[in-house]
Amino acid sequence: MSVKTKTIALPKAPLLPAAPVQYDRSYQDTLNNILRQYFATIDNLAAQFCLSGVYEVATLPGASTLGAGARAFVIDSSVTTFGTTVAGGGSGKVPVYSDGTNWKVG
Repeated sequence: MSVKTKTIALPKAPLLPAAPVQYDRSYQDTLNNILRQYFATIDNLAAQFCLSGVYEVATLPGASTLGAGARAFVIDSSVTTFGTTVAGGGSGKVPVYSDGTNWKVG
């Protein structure tokens, strides 16, 4: 069995400019832009691990497409035991994670 892996580029903390002694609007704008870009990168990284919204099992994206570690939440699981492969058709509301091949309860 082959395991699909994703390469994730980890963000690097930005090198912030030294603050001037006196207030400087240009410095504040530059600092805000640097931090805005950095936090957008962090948000994009977090989005690679989480799906937003609530799913029925049948509408989950492929576990292998998203790769191991992706997480979601389902509302119609027929199993609720941690680590079991999720199956639809029930009334269980459970978080699920991808093991790279299947969605598992947990």
